[in-house]
Amino acid sequence: MAEGLPRFKLQAIRAFDPPQPPPWIAGSMATLLHDAVMNPAEVVKQRLQMYNSQHRSALSCIRTVWRTEGLGAFYRSYTTQLTMNIPFQSIHFITYEFLQEQVNPLRNYNPQSHIISGGLAGALAAAATTPLDVCKTLLNTQENMALSLANVSGRLSGMANAFRMVYQLNGLSGYFKGLYARVIYQMPSTAISWSVYEFFKYFLTKRQLENRTLY
Repeated sequence: MAEGLPRFKLQAIRAFDPPQPPPWIAGSMATLLHDAVMNPAEVVKQRLQMYNSQHRSALSCIRTVWRTEGLGAFYRSYTTQLTMNIPFQSIHFITYEFLQEQVNPLRNYNPQSHIISGGLAGALAAAATTPLDVCKTLLNTQENMALSLANVSGRLSGMANAFRMVYQLNGLSGYFKGLYARVIYQMPSTAISWSVYEFFKYFLTKRQLENRTLY
């Protein structure tokens, strides 16, 4: 039980919780809105990270891509991003809720359980969606060497084409390149996110309850 908060208050806090949508719906809707805003930023970030990138700043990258490829270049991987992130967030939310039921069935504020559940949920979701992330990166970067090896002229577009190209160049193992790096990146990210979310949820609901008791 959280220190300094009696059991009856914890039960009262849970009584004030509004009805929650199923975890997979919450994750999917959040992803739709998030990716619509962040997909262009992901394109710029990945092009700047490429080896021997021609771009020296985010602004110059945006200008060059806009001038040479048009607005569509910033959303070339949007459907792939959604195809990856909707299952990612669904697995992420469902796994977190499942683990919380196992390690924290009373759903008290417990930082250790939130960190462990959040990290493991992020790791599982990241591993399961790595093949989609590989294809998304290929669509975002349009890496010249990969395109030339696959005898692709012009620009690569479409998730199905990206899947075929990855298999053509590297076989099944190509879909899991960067798996460990992706898992290592996601574990602390999701652990921190859930810890911060649960802290503010606890803090705000506790404060709300205290304000109600005053009046």
